[in-house]
Amino acid sequence: MSNLNNDSMGKRLDSVAIIMDGNGRWAKMRGLSRSEGHKAGAKAVAEVLKLFREYGVHHLTLYAFSTENWKRPKEEVDALMELIYMYVENVVIKTLIKEKDLCVRFIGDKSVLPEKLREKCIEAEEMAKDRPFVCNVGLNYGGRDEIVRAANRAFSDGHRELSEKILSGYMYTAGSPDPDLVIRTGGDFRISNFLLWQSAYSEFIILDTLWPDFGRSDIDKCIKEYYSRNRRFGGLDPEDGESEANIT
Repeated sequence: MSNLNNDSMGKRLDSVAIIMDGNGRWAKMRGLSRSEGHKAGAKAVAEVLKLFREYGVHHLTLYAFSTENWKRPKEEVDALMELIYMYVENVVIKTLIKEKDLCVRFIGDKSVLPEKLREKCIEAEEMAKDRPFVCNVGLNYGGRDEIVRAANRAFSDGHRELSEKILSGYMYTAGSPDPDLVIRTGGDFRISNFLLWQSAYSEFIILDTLWPDFGRSDIDKCIKEYYSRNRRFGGLDPEDGESEANIT
């Protein structure tokens, strides 16, 4: 098992983001409905959260529902909204009461969510703040929408020119570090409008594992792969002695 407290080469793994993909395919392979796949995926979240906390990661960002997911059939969307509501009420809130070091933030535009879900999300956020382990949940989240929203809010607050630091302060994830590692399950090689601003220099790992099957062995594999990489952030590689200034 890799040492998560290793700060050498700036590789300490403190922030992880996950594109949780594959619920529908997992269900189809088993002759189940897509809703059953989403239920299985929801169950996987609690275990993954527990494991990353054990491994010393302090910031976990999960992509639960994107701004584009509204395009799915209404029956599936309605079932997802109800599932997320029940999960927040029966799992998230109870976990926050029990685990005193955990807080949750729902990142995205909550204004268009069903009222009871929006209120339940706010309730969960308000009951636990400023705790050391932060779980961000992307709910009606889109990376482009976030950047536009951040810029508009900055201009509304009187900023005439924007810097990276200013704009970062208006992102949904303000206060959390950019992800060191972005994991995508399900095998697709695309970012799907997820953390476009924050993942500029994240390491990416794509797994064929479908989200409901994602667990300890996959996490161990990702962590081992992460620590095997040389993170240069566009600068010099001490071993090569060459600049990457012109490499994109």
